[in-house]
Amino acid sequence: MIPQYTAASMVSHNKQLCTPSSVDSIESSQGQEDHVSMGANAATKAYKVMLNLERILAIELYNAAQAMEFRRPALTSPYMEGFLKEYRKRVSFVKDDKVMYHDIALSVEFLQEVKLDLPEDLIMMRDYSPADMR
Repeated sequence: MIPQYTAASMVSHNKQLCTPSSVDSIESSQGQEDHVSMGANAATKAYKVMLNLERILAIELYNAAQAMEFRRPALTSPYMEGFLKEYRKRVSFVKDDKVMYHDIALSVEFLQEVKLDLPEDLIMMRDYSPADMR
């Protein structure tokens, strides 16, 4: 399966999970005890959303890394080149059609374990002017 189809499906599932739990509250005891805590249901759904998001980001990284290899010898930023080099130690370039589940699982593991030494510009909150974008 094409990985972006899987990611799109997971995004759609997340939208469904983000429906407020309160829409499923049912009146009981003739309205005398209407308070029904939906906190546990909401927490369970939020957890599922986060698991899906982790996999969506792993699939996006998988696709982006593959795309960068197709653009060689062009390079991205030094930071991203280092990041991709570390990623490629865990997940190899896809040369032929294959089942991608294992690579996506490795991508999830990579994102869980990678240490992001982000450049200070990316961490600091500041306003960017159009001149900065050139």
